[in-house]
Amino acid sequence: MNAASQPIQDSFERAASRCGDLTPHVYQRLFEMHPETQAMFRSKGSEFVKGSMLALTIEAILDFAGERRGHFRLIACELASHDAYGTPRELFIAFFAVVRDTLRDLLDDEWTPEIAQAWDRFLVDIDAFAAAPA
Repeated sequence: MNAASQPIQDSFERAASRCGDLTPHVYQRLFEMHPETQAMFRSKGSEFVKGSMLALTIEAILDFAGERRGHFRLIACELASHDAYGTPRELFIAFFAVVRDTLRDLLDDEWTPEIAQAWDRFLVDIDAFAAAPA
């Protein structure tokens, strides 16, 4: 793991010590910030989909911010599949900021300048990655 990814990993670990499941927090924020996304999830069985989607997102975030051993490639695959679903690219990328903002709120006074800086750098990098030609 490289030094740049450590604060991001720390943010997930600290949040895990404060809450058992990030999923409802992340999706509550997503639906508040982007109400149009609620219709994208069916009402029955969507909790599993949300949890699975968030778990894969966290793996991809940690890999993208870290050693880039392969999990981050899921981002490009999911970007293409969400394009096919008609999900705007900006909305796809916004999900990463939703995760960051949820962690920031959960961590409260444990949200350090190092964590904030690492997440800011990650969001810039992920935006550039998504904008690059396939």
